[in-house]
Amino acid sequence: MALRLVADFDLRKDVLPWLRAASAAAAPGGGGPDILENNYESLRILNIERNGNVIYTYKDDKGNVFFGLYDYQTKQNEHLYTFEKDLQAVSCSVNSERTLLAASLVQAAKEGKRNELQPGSKCLTLLVEIHPVNNVKVLKVDSCIWVQFLHPHVESRPLPVNHLLLISEEKYIEQFHIQVIQEDGNRVVIKNSGHLPRERIAEDFVWAQWDMSEQRLYYIDLKKSKSILKCIQFYADEHFTLMFEAPLDISLSNSGFKLVNFRYDDIQDQEKLSRHPTLCVFTNHTGSLCVCYCPSPDPQEQITYSVFYFHKGHSKTFTAALESVDSGVTKGVTFLNLDYYVAVYLPGHFFHLLNIQHPDLICHSLFLTGNNEVIDLLPHRPLQSLSGSLVLDRCSGKLYRALLNQSYLLEFLWNARLDCEKMALMHCVLSCGRDPRQTEAKIIQWISENISACHSFDLIQEFIIASSYWSIYPETSNMDTLLPYSSLLTWDTEIPGITLVTEEIPLPLMKVHSFKGYWEKLNANLEYVKYSKPHLHYNNSMVRREWLSLISEEKTRKRRSMVYVRNILDNAMKVISNLEARSAEPRLTPLFQEEDNHQRLLMGLMVSELKDHLLRHLQGVEKKKIEQMVLDYVSKLLDLICQILEASWRKHNLHPWVLHFDRRASAAEYAVFHIMTRILEATNSLFLPLPPGFHTLHTILGVRCLPLHNLLHYIDNGVLLLTETAVTRLMKDLDNTEKNEKLKFSIIVRLPPLIGQKICRLWDHPVSSNIISRNHVKHLLQNYNKQPQSCVMDKTSFSVEFLPLNFLIEILTDMESSDPALYAFEGHDNVDAKFVEEAALKHTTALLGL
Repeated sequence: MALRLVADFDLRKDVLPWLRAASAAAAPGGGGPDILENNYESLRILNIERNGNVIYTYKDDKGNVFFGLYDYQTKQNEHLYTFEKDLQAVSCSVNSERTLLAASLVQAAKEGKRNELQPGSKCLTLLVEIHPVNNVKVLKVDSCIWVQFLHPHVESRPLPVNHLLLISEEKYIEQFHIQVIQEDGNRVVIKNSGHLPRERIAEDFVWAQWDMSEQRLYYIDLKKSKSILKCIQFYADEHFTLMFEAPLDISLSNSGFKLVNFRYDDIQDQEKLSRHPTLCVFTNHTGSLCVCYCPSPDPQEQITYSVFYFHKGHSKTFTAALESVDSGVTKGVTFLNLDYYVAVYLPGHFFHLLNIQHPDLICHSLFLTGNNEVIDLLPHRPLQSLSGSLVLDRCSGKLYRALLNQSYLLEFLWNARLDCEKMALMHCVLSCGRDPRQTEAKIIQWISENISACHSFDLIQEFIIASSYWSIYPETSNMDTLLPYSSLLTWDTEIPGITLVTEEIPLPLMKVHSFKGYWEKLNANLEYVKYSKPHLHYNNSMVRREWLSLISEEKTRKRRSMVYVRNILDNAMKVISNLEARSAEPRLTPLFQEEDNHQRLLMGLMVSELKDHLLRHLQGVEKKKIEQMVLDYVSKLLDLICQILEASWRKHNLHPWVLHFDRRASAAEYAVFHIMTRILEATNSLFLPLPPGFHTLHTILGVRCLPLHNLLHYIDNGVLLLTETAVTRLMKDLDNTEKNEKLKFSIIVRLPPLIGQKICRLWDHPVSSNIISRNHVKHLLQNYNKQPQSCVMDKTSFSVEFLPLNFLIEILTDMESSDPALYAFEGHDNVDAKFVEEAALKHTTALLGL
């Protein structure tokens, strides 16, 4: 299935055997009845601490309440404390040193169910010294209380003060400061236990969520019927800070009181909780802040939920059509945090993967509905998303680590029918890839088999842009604002079964001025939304203009400073060196075997422009790091193009003989030529560089695969670019049959002048001689001014009396004899008036068929 749930903890496997063994050992004579034989159903998870330790409880046949701890690191169980009274545990937490235990209990109901929410019931909140067991202090006797020790990141030394949160059903949160001291060796006791300092954290709230991993408290209070989301960050040095306030366009006034991640309720409570709206806050290391909200489920023909992307400044409300209405709808929508994605699913109905990093285009999210095995394989039970990727199945007592199943997503990619699904799956697989090289190879294989399967976007373009982006994304958190992550700017195609409404939302108001870690990244995202409405994504428009300017200067021989051009070419050399250093195996395709200065200029310019772009907008990042990031990015672009071509070359089992013209093209060469043409189309529209040698290989394959009229059409329309290397091979390898002469002439007349002058000398043929002669005459006569003849010509040297030609030869001979420097241009070889005469006569003879 798309979502892979890896069990990190299972009450029945990790705890139950230990409890039974401990019970048997404690019984008289080492045996006796198993206390859990008839009471194992009371075993349940109470809390999961920041370090992953699981606190659980059960009641033995005498009604004693047992608290135990499963150490996530050592995989060992530990007995914490036993209350020898017939009570029911509501909440429990232990400090980092496991010297203090906080617990809330209520009197057990006769039916054996919890009754803490019954009118008039009282909750007893206790603080226990457990290292070793010394005494018990009553903290509160009140309505239902939930407890949670803070676990800030500190060194291994014991904390002098422990901090305990008390969350009351009376809608207030207090923090107790508990100082401990050591007496008589290892005996840890509470200092001044008669008076524990405490302070009020929040009050009059209707909803609260605890983030155990980041030690954050989110809560909502109502101001004039408006829901205001607030966040408190707790630190190791006793203080806490209100980080932000954010208005939420939702109504919680009549929804009652609800806690998230403070309580792990019994199965009996699920029916009651399912009637509450679902609301949760998700963050990740990139500075994202998402609030997911679904109103109380109502078994209708559709279900609606909203996601507030505060780090992007907008919200999206999704309405999913339900193919069938049954009792499953009343179980409620489940939201799961999967780092770059949020999974939203309704058991038996739909499964959605929302891209929270790039939520602008709906096609970057995956929507599966109806009878789909992805949905059917997911648990048809409520799951609770904890911090990070942890997921709790309260019904079974299992703790999972939720991961996207990359192998299944790749398999699904092959079978996807809709363009939107293909787009979403490609991005999802690239973002969660553990082995990028292997992932890219599998996607390339899929692309080669489905090259024309998508109508809404170019597969090669999207793959190159997305894969290059994800290869460099972890380097800095601001990459999504500076580099393109998709080749698409808009998406207008509807997604079946999904209705979407996007609205701008007020940004959170940050209440502090100094930021570190996650808060610094969140604030940077908010600043971008506020002040950078024009997108800062890099594009190659500047590269295009500069490259075209340099090519134009080359043609007119008016190129600017050689130092500037040398720096651009040096950038290209660094890219190629970086690319070669990252390639573990030799390449099958004959690329990087020629200079191809035009492509080197293009990649060098891209390095220069991209580096300037990142230096402008990446504040506080070292220049050397940015330079390396740019080299890696451009190298990745070229490497992906090479990978696509290599995969096609390997698939069709091509050999170096494809570079010769002595045999007809095979079906395999046609396939490779088609792939190269699609690569060229993809890179041309984005103006991306190609590996040196690409155009030569493409042209040679074109000559082998295409009829002459198609070949010339491709050349005239810029699909095939004539390189000096390709044309040189053409002139040398092909003989002078009538068909080949026609091909060679058609190629030569289409060459740029500088290359044409060199190529003509390689073909010993009247046509080439004629072209050389024409160029020679044009060069001599372009500045010719008629002068009185200074000498008498010896006409006896001319064997043919062809008056127009004789007159031209007289002029050329006169110019050569008067000023030899006029015709001394590069590569003139032995071209002179005599050569021009002979070439003209041969060409005329050929034309007349004599």
